[in-house]
Amino acid sequence: MIDRIHDRFGLFPNKLVGDTGYGSAEMLGWLVEEREIEPHIPVWDKSKRTDGTFSREDFAYDKAADQYTCPGGHTLQRYRRDFTNPRPPKVSKDGTIKYRAAKQNCSQCALKTRCCPNQPARAVTRSVHEEARDVARAIRDTDAYMTSFIQRRKVEMLFAHLKRYIGVSMMRLRGPKGATEQFQLAATAQNLRKLAKMVPQPV
Repeated sequence: MIDRIHDRFGLFPNKLVGDTGYGSAEMLGWLVEEREIEPHIPVWDKSKRTDGTFSREDFAYDKAADQYTCPGGHTLQRYRRDFTNPRPPKVSKDGTIKYRAAKQNCSQCALKTRCCPNQPARAVTRSVHEEARDVARAIRDTDAYMTSFIQRRKVEMLFAHLKRYIGVSMMRLRGPKGATEQFQLAATAQNLRKLAKMVPQPV
């Protein structure tokens, strides 16, 4: 859709507003790294643990050393055997890189019961698009994101009203022309409904 708008009208957005459905790592990486578009989108993150153990956000990442540091002060690295000879990171099918702690460090750590009680050593994963996810997280703390959130809610409320009260749960006419006509009729009915509420009632 972005390419179509750019080719037809010569417009290129500097930000994109969406819900969590667009907050995947692949989508955020495409927006930030390839298109240089600010993602005003909540990050889709399932790394938060609910069993009382440390989540990934409790581990500090050092970009220069490419390693994590656990709350106990130990490092988690991509490679444990020969860390003086860096190798290209091994990326899994879901686009993540695994960082592992040393088994001897975890076995002697006082925080093991809060970190990896059922595992010999702790491991955390990092997306290959984590920097783009960090950009989205930083934007979420700004006033511009709150403005975008309010604007998005206004649009989403109109679509929800069309589906719930106007009856546009699905397109019943075939083809782009039929869908356009049906949507224009539904939008007209919605506007007439809003105008009727603006007419002052007689005393």
